[in-house]
Amino acid sequence: MGNRETGLSGEERAAQYLLEKGYEVLERNWRTKTGEIDIIAKKAETLVFVEVKTLPQATPDMLSSVLNRQKLQRILKTSKRFLLNHRQYSNSYIRYDVIVLDMQGLPEVYHIENAFME
Repeated sequence: MGNRETGLSGEERAAQYLLEKGYEVLERNWRTKTGEIDIIAKKAETLVFVEVKTLPQATPDMLSSVLNRQKLQRILKTSKRFLLNHRQYSNSYIRYDVIVLDMQGLPEVYHIENAFME
C-alpha cells in the first residue's frame, strides 16, 4: 500500500474511532490553499481539529519530527479559516488533537487530546 492509500485508510479508521467515542464527524480532508485538516469533529460544545498520522515504521520519539512547528502552524492557520467560514461554531471550545495509528510501542489507535495549542 502506498503512502496515499495508507493515509486514507488511517483517516477512515480514525473517523470510525471518533464516531465510536461519541464524536460527530463534521468534515474530512477540509482544505484551503494553505493547508488541510484531516478531520473536524464535534463533541458536546467542543470543536476538535484532528491531525491523523499512520506511522507503522515509526517510534514515539519520532513523532515530534513528523509534527514539526511548520506543520502545526499550517493546521492552526487552516483551522482559523474554517472558523471564519463556519460562524455557527464561534461559541465552541476549540481543541487540537492528534490520532496516531499503528506506531510501534503505542496502542493501535493512540488519541492525544489537546496535543498542541496556539
